[in-house]
Amino acid sequence: MVLAAGLGKRMRPITDTLPKPLVRIAGKALIDRGLDSLAGAGVERAIVNVHYLPDMLIAHLAGWTSPEIVVSDERDALLDSGGGIVRALPLLGPAPFYILNADTFWIDAGQNNLARLALEWDDARMDILLMLARLDQATGHSGGIDFVVAPDGRLARAQGAGPGVIYAGAAIAHPRIFAAAPAGPHSLNREFDAALAAGRLHGMVLDGVWITVGTPDAIAPAEAAVARAAGRGG
Repeated sequence: MVLAAGLGKRMRPITDTLPKPLVRIAGKALIDRGLDSLAGAGVERAIVNVHYLPDMLIAHLAGWTSPEIVVSDERDALLDSGGGIVRALPLLGPAPFYILNADTFWIDAGQNNLARLALEWDDARMDILLMLARLDQATGHSGGIDFVVAPDGRLARAQGAGPGVIYAGAAIAHPRIFAAAPAGPHSLNREFDAALAAGRLHGMVLDGVWITVGTPDAIAPAEAAVARAAGRGG
C-alpha cells in the first residue's frame, strides 16, 4: 500500500500544480523511488491511493508494470493514512502487507531494506513492524524522535528527549489490526497505538540513509544526500 493521496501543503508553491509524490529528487519522482524499493523486494502489485491532482498521478503510474499498479481512488474524500488503508483492504487481501509513504525514501547500504523487514516479520509477536531510522541516518528531518526500542524490538512512544528513532515511512502490517478501525478519515497512528497497547508494535532500524522532503528547501539537501550515497556506491 503506497500512501500518495495527501495535499502536500508544506511543499507549496511546488504542489500548487504538482502532487507531492511526483516531486523529483535527483531526476526521479519520490513515488518512483518507493516503487523501485518494492520491486527490489519482490512485490508484484502495489495499491496506490490518490486524491489530490489524481489524474496526474494516475497518468504517471500508467507505465508501471513492476510492480503492477492498482489505484485506490479517494477523490471523493481525503481519508488520511489509516482511512485510506481501510478503504483499500479489499484490494490488499488477508495477508500482511507493506505500507509506504510516497514522500519519503531511503538509500539501501546493502540488502534491500524492505526485504530485511519481511525477514524480521514474526506473525506470532507482531501486528505492525515499522522501519526506523536513527537521527544520524536522517536527512531533512526537522522533528524529534518518535519511538524508543526495547531489546526485543518492541516499541514505545518517545517521551521527551533522549536516544530514540524516527518512523521511516515504511512498515509491514497485518490486516487484523484494522478490524475495529473506522471507515472514515483517521491517522495510521490509531493503529500504531492499538498495536503498541497490545505489545505488538515492533521496529527495525534500516541499513542506509533515510531522506524526507517536507518543504521546498529540503530538496537541495536531499539531492546532496543522494549524490553522497552514489559516490560511496550505495
